Amino acid sequence: MTARNPLLVSPPYEVEDALTRLGMRLRTARLRRNLTIAEVGKKIGAGSRAIGDAEKGKPSTSVAVYAALLWVFDLIGDLDVVADPSRDVEGMALAQRHARSRARHTGGLDNDF
Repeated sequence: MTARNPLLVSPPYEVEDALTRLGMRLRTARLRRNLTIAEVGKKIGAGSRAIGDAEKGKPSTSVAVYAALLWVFDLIGDLDVVADPSRDVEGMALAQRHARSRARHTGGLDNDF
């Protein structure tokens, strides 16, 4: 018997909650478009089970399935803001803190102009 990935068995609450909300939103988008799970699966080349799992927010569902569902519902543009470096306030603060304040002296003179 092989060990299961702990992230898939018991993800952090925030991850599980975000996937559940995403799944519910994808289901709402599908129903608003009056599409069946089978129809959506055919459009993205995935089985009904993968679509159902995504709508349930299962962590084992491929990110490609989630992205394809966003695409089929014309919501793929919203994926552009995910992990956008310009919105990463903490990352920018850390980078600023570790940034050099001046150039370092490398040794002798260099006549390469």
